[in-house]
Amino acid sequence: VAIRDENGWKLSTTRVAAQLMALLRAMAWRASSDEMLDALKSAPAWGDGAMRLALEAWLEAFNMHDRARLEAFRDRYQPTFDVDGMLGFHAQTGGFRLLRHEPSAPGTAQALLQEAGSDTVARVTVTLAEGKPLALDIEAVERPADLRIPRLDQAGAIAALAAQADAAAAEDAFSGVLLVARGDEVLLQRAWGLADRAAGTPVTLDTRFRLGSMNKMFTAVAVLQLVEAGRLSLEGSVGQSLPGYPNADIAKVTIRQLLTHAGGTGDIFGPAFDQHRLSLKTHDDYVRLYGARGPTHPPGQAHEYSNYGYVLLGAIIERTSGLAYEDYVARHVFAPAGMHDTGALPEDVDVPGRARAYTRKDGAWVDAADTLPYRGTAAGGGYSTAADLLRFARALRAGILLSPASLAEATRRQTPWYGYGFMVGQRHGVAGFGHGGGAEGMNASLGIFPAQDTVVIGLANLDPPSVERLVDYYTARMPLEP
Repeated sequence: VAIRDENGWKLSTTRVAAQLMALLRAMAWRASSDEMLDALKSAPAWGDGAMRLALEAWLEAFNMHDRARLEAFRDRYQPTFDVDGMLGFHAQTGGFRLLRHEPSAPGTAQALLQEAGSDTVARVTVTLAEGKPLALDIEAVERPADLRIPRLDQAGAIAALAAQADAAAAEDAFSGVLLVARGDEVLLQRAWGLADRAAGTPVTLDTRFRLGSMNKMFTAVAVLQLVEAGRLSLEGSVGQSLPGYPNADIAKVTIRQLLTHAGGTGDIFGPAFDQHRLSLKTHDDYVRLYGARGPTHPPGQAHEYSNYGYVLLGAIIERTSGLAYEDYVARHVFAPAGMHDTGALPEDVDVPGRARAYTRKDGAWVDAADTLPYRGTAAGGGYSTAADLLRFARALRAGILLSPASLAEATRRQTPWYGYGFMVGQRHGVAGFGHGGGAEGMNASLGIFPAQDTVVIGLANLDPPSVERLVDYYTARMPLEP
């Protein structure tokens, strides 16, 4: 077989094999299972076309949700490839469909994919270098303008969202509340599913859901209030606010760096958390456990999402105000905003209306109580209702919680994706800010779109991305007129 490239040059044997494999796939070739596995194991790893071949081999194995094919991919391309992780990732996404291949730098192949179960677009990049294992990177990205989903009118967008939620609930993939408000009008406020499966208790509009990382917004507002009052400085350090902090490098991290995830302060979850989960009751408990730990990167030189950084902010709020974190935010954030159903009481306290958390295990929803922290912290884990979160969004924009100048700083891009306690940027071409939250048995999303005067809220007592997909679905279709 003689195959020539676009310049007419005859390809080498290795390059012919790679081109032929890609050609057979493009022609929708289907062989027996054994033949496909053999082809994957023996496919050439190097040469022109091999990067695209590797990308397509991964995509095919991933979409088939087949352990044997993923293991064959691992054995051929990447000895450390996480097969179990990929099988779990498939359960979240439902697989991907190829939107298009993209121009790629030498030694790489790149493509745009869309989740089978949502509008989420991801860019997958593979990099191959002879003598090294394949590097595979998958990153959710903004949908390109030429692939944008057509906008609907207001009634059509709300009806489409409700129908999408109905379908997800019917498949037992969604249990929670959705709220959409525009200006002073609430356009949609509905509940789906069960708050307690054992008791058969339905979700209502008053159900309190765990927020995950949404608490970071409340923490940032509290910090900025103390900055406005002259009691803290964004350039002040951890060591200045927490004298005697155990690690000298972390002691130099500034409050601004904590707010923007630039301090290299790391996470709180992992083996140590699992071992001490029920004894981590205060922010000081977390500092005692993690305080001697050094930075994960030089402070200020990278941005790495850090739950521990926000735990430190909680400890700083307590030391500066003289109040427990929960008391400070109750008095200075929740009360002024009229949020009467929001808090962070421990999990062993009977909170009326608080939903039980359910995580997926072996294909079934099971109680996630054994994974939950003792109580919510400044980094996340509190609870609220959709109505309270709407009150929070309105109080922010009305200048009740922060001055307009402070809010503008908090909700502009301090990093490519984050402000001060708020995720900031464009989604489906719509500029906005807010925050999400997710862990076992909880998923939450708040989007505030000032130009459209629109707030979109979703809360669920199931694993991510059960409600994020629905909020994203509406964001892609909502009308853009002011």
